[in-house]
Amino acid sequence: MNIYSQKQRWKLLLVIIAMIIGVGSLMYTNQLVSRLAIEERKRVELWANGTKFLANSADQNADLSFVFEVVKSNTSIPLILTDGDMNIVSIRNFDEEKSEDEAYRKKQFANIIGKNEPIEINLFGNSKNFIYYDNSDLYYQLKYYPYVSLGIISIFILVAYFAFSFARRAEQDQVWVGMAKETAHQLGTPLSSLIAWIEYLRLKNVDSNTLDDMQKDVSRLETITERFSKIGSVPELNPENLAEVLADSFGYMESRSSKKVQFTLDTEAIKGQQIPMNVPLFAWVIENLCRNAIDAMEGAGAISCTVSDTNNAVHIDIEDTGKGIPRTNFETVFQPGYTSKKRGWGLGLSLTKRIIEQYHQGKVFVKQSEVGKGTTFRITLNKA
Repeated sequence: MNIYSQKQRWKLLLVIIAMIIGVGSLMYTNQLVSRLAIEERKRVELWANGTKFLANSADQNADLSFVFEVVKSNTSIPLILTDGDMNIVSIRNFDEEKSEDEAYRKKQFANIIGKNEPIEINLFGNSKNFIYYDNSDLYYQLKYYPYVSLGIISIFILVAYFAFSFARRAEQDQVWVGMAKETAHQLGTPLSSLIAWIEYLRLKNVDSNTLDDMQKDVSRLETITERFSKIGSVPELNPENLAEVLADSFGYMESRSSKKVQFTLDTEAIKGQQIPMNVPLFAWVIENLCRNAIDAMEGAGAISCTVSDTNNAVHIDIEDTGKGIPRTNFETVFQPGYTSKKRGWGLGLSLTKRIIEQYHQGKVFVKQSEVGKGTTFRITLNKA
């Protein structure tokens, strides 16, 4: 299992744990809300009984202080008393200044009528009345609090996650840039020595063909050194003949690949087209894609490169007949550490994406792929 897959599994596990905690919190809070709703109904029923007792009490000398306290104690639950024809008799625990306004009373009655099952009481003998009530502010605060808190926590976690990811990515970039520049620096000394040795051997009349081959390898090392030295800095983009750059890169890979690999290049659509690019870095991209294709084909198959032209951009499609990529991995193949090989760092496609999208302001993606048949990568470069 590669490092990226392990990180994805840990992230998934953390999300599952967070969901369990969130669901548990909601279930517990809903239980509390249900219990509070029952208690509030009991309080309304108690208020109704107290009101009924006061209305129907015939004994003027009876001690009604306790009943008065019961009735007066309800200061948080909005309720409306109606007659049998649903005409409003009185309202309680609403805006006192508006309570006498008939339109306000009807509006509040319309809002409250479906909230809870009304309580029936008989006042003044056999007169049938109903009490409609809403729940208290505490009930609604408790009901919606977990959703609000979960929302705030989710936003905080997202912000923290992206901040952490950004900081981690920046730290990783600094490490890779430092390694790249140190590699370029370390290669510089032996390269200078090799160049001097080639010149010395020329003076000794060593076979020129041998020295020319050595010079090609040294030039290749110089190109690699230049590539590493440019990582982390803003490369200079110059108008270059795209067809020639592709031909050089394909030619280099073909000359160092098995004869069982067939290379095909079609650049007729952009013949002579000048595209802003940094040649050493762009050539690195083409070589990375070709090398991955050769590995996917296990050294035997076909690689083709076709270029198409649009108004503002050119599209470079590199297709192979390798083992293909599952659709679920179309994005993850560009992540650092992703590799399907037993050996390798999984950095080739990650560098490819960085070079094309960050340095050339283009796009690179898996255009299409089918397991067992092959893959097509597309590079899109702006003309200006």
